[in-house]
Amino acid sequence: MYDPTVARLTYRALLGRRRALILGALPMLLIVIALAVRGLAGADDQTAADLMGGLALATMVPIIGVIAGTGAIGPEIDDGSVVYLLSKPIKRPTIIFTKLIVAIAVTMVFSAVPTLIAGFILNGNGQQVAVAYTVAALVASIAYAALFLLLGTVSRHAVVFGLVYALVWEALFGSLVPGARTLSVQQWSLAVAQKVSGGDLVSSDVGLITATVLLVAVTVLATWFAGQKLRSLTLAGEE
Repeated sequence: MYDPTVARLTYRALLGRRRALILGALPMLLIVIALAVRGLAGADDQTAADLMGGLALATMVPIIGVIAGTGAIGPEIDDGSVVYLLSKPIKRPTIIFTKLIVAIAVTMVFSAVPTLIAGFILNGNGQQVAVAYTVAALVASIAYAALFLLLGTVSRHAVVFGLVYALVWEALFGSLVPGARTLSVQQWSLAVAQKVSGGDLVSSDVGLITATVLLVAVTVLATWFAGQKLRSLTLAGEE
């Protein structure tokens, strides 16, 4: 289910100079803001939780997920180079699963690591805020990578749709409309973070069991559907 050659090509595509600069911009901004806040306001648990939830988890993680998830396969479909990959004796689910693993790894590195660093800068992991939000970023990275990889296989405008979901649904509706929060990767990951923190600073509108089931279901279904879509692309090319 994992092909090293496909993984190497995907890593190379995602971590090219231009895309790497884009991926690194938000994490650097988060750390700079964390340093500024710590310098101006000192260590405060509530401030740390607000910044980690509002900037790191609600904005940075989904945007990086969009870049990594759609970039793992979208450009190959757009420029037609995916035909070369599909002509190789590699099973289509293996291609999708390998690209998913790469997208998850890239999303985790560029989101969870800076989240942990920023959390320790803000309050030294007081009340487990840094660790809780880092776990949330790790969990969210898996679901976001699967969702946006699927978008990359079904639409030529995957980046646009992904950003709309990340910035409008997750960041805007997810924070203002109660019903939308239930269908939010952010809220599902917050449920896991709430369990880790064990305090009142991190909260979610979704229960832990429900959140876990939804995270697993979305990841599995998105990966399966992406594999089916890739298989249909192969059949269309052969016909």
